[in-house]
Amino acid sequence: MRNAALLTAGVGALHGVLFLTSYWLLSSRPGPTASIAEITAFYRSSGQRRVMIVGLYLMPFAGIAFIWFVVALRMWVAATALRVNILLSNIQLVAGILYIALLFAGAASTSVLAASVEFSKGDVDPVAAYQFPQFGSTLILVFALRMAAMFVVTTSTIGRTSHVLPPWFAWSGYLVGIFLLLSASLQPWLGLVFPIWLIVLSAILLRRALSIPAELTMPARTAQPSV
Repeated sequence: MRNAALLTAGVGALHGVLFLTSYWLLSSRPGPTASIAEITAFYRSSGQRRVMIVGLYLMPFAGIAFIWFVVALRMWVAATALRVNILLSNIQLVAGILYIALLFAGAASTSVLAASVEFSKGDVDPVAAYQFPQFGSTLILVFALRMAAMFVVTTSTIGRTSHVLPPWFAWSGYLVGIFLLLSASLQPWLGLVFPIWLIVLSAILLRRALSIPAELTMPARTAQPSV
């Protein structure tokens, strides 16, 4: 059980770090107020556009880490909790899947012009340079973050009722979830909220994992679902 708990904490923190790194690299592009000359110079510079390419290739690994995290967390809770709310558990799973799918689509949209110039020697289209990054930001900051909000709320509820999470963190998770649900802005810093919350969650899970005796194993039983 201790190894499973350590895995949960490790891959959760890994997603947060990889996402923050990828998000920062993808944000190196010119902003929406940049001139056509600045945009053209950026995408014609191999060094600058390749920074975005690195960010693009890091994002799938962030998604893979999150998938491992979701599955490991669900297994840990199912093995330790007396009862698991199956409705919330399924919403948590679907929200996590949609979050990753939207994250991938947003990262691809943001970096499509850099990839086109790098791999296909395409022209630098100023219209595409303005529109595709905005489309990507919309996917991440409007849609993906709403799914992240649902994941935060359901995880906080499951963690509180199963006593996997301390009450103070579970209640603060509700505030984070509501904030992400109601945020009405495309400010890039909004993308930092969920991964930071996840890193803190992973730190709490790690502390709890280290307190589990090494000889303790996962029980053969499964948690009884409740609605």
